[in-house]
Amino acid sequence: MSKTIIVTGASKGIGAAIAILFAGKGYNVVLNFNRSYQSVKLLSSSLSGQGFSVFPFKADVSNKLETDLMIKETVQKFGSVDILINNAGISLSAPINDMDIHDSDRIFDVNLKGVYNCCKSVADTMIHQKSGRIINITSMWGQVGASCEVAYSASKAGVIGLTKALAKELAPSGITVNAIAPGLIDTSMNSNLTVEEIKDFVSDVPLGCIGTVDDIAAAAFFLASDDAGYITGQVLGVNGGYVV
Repeated sequence: MSKTIIVTGASKGIGAAIAILFAGKGYNVVLNFNRSYQSVKLLSSSLSGQGFSVFPFKADVSNKLETDLMIKETVQKFGSVDILINNAGISLSAPINDMDIHDSDRIFDVNLKGVYNCCKSVADTMIHQKSGRIINITSMWGQVGASCEVAYSASKAGVIGLTKALAKELAPSGITVNAIAPGLIDTSMNSNLTVEEIKDFVSDVPLGCIGTVDDIAAAAFFLASDDAGYITGQVLGVNGGYVV
């Protein structure tokens, strides 16, 4: 019987790369999205056209009722939720005194509350199964902070604290909880950076380049595998050696 994975924010970028990798490995993949309907429709069509098992599901992760429904319908369709990848996230850059309170609230709602909601929604299912993998996508800025990204950095730091605490809580049920902290990755979230800004950042990266979405997907696949069964409560930095 194929295992089932839920990927939040699966319509593009890191989420889409994770979905593509796991689908290709034979997993049932739930493609969570909220607003990016066209993007997830194209991804779903592509994957299903290759014979892979995918299930697009619209849910705002900041809404607990919607995350509950997503878990319920996934279990009804596939029988289990074996892996949860909390990838959905948003970012806005501005000095703290210029950041609109509604924008900062939305960052916390999606980036931190969304992870909390999804973890809480799936916990009963995984505890009943006595197995499961939860992988939270945080950020290097959650480890060291980024100027003009206070809300984003704080939300991602919260994800790290959540990961470490939940790992201890769920370990007796055979569930691992880990986080991946990407460095600068080539995604649309970073498309606002100029060539010079990227060059300046890369100069501090020992490997001399920015990362790709496939780098993060590969890390997620490892943490979801049997080979990572004794790893929990950890933050895996995928950042080219950038000092955090």
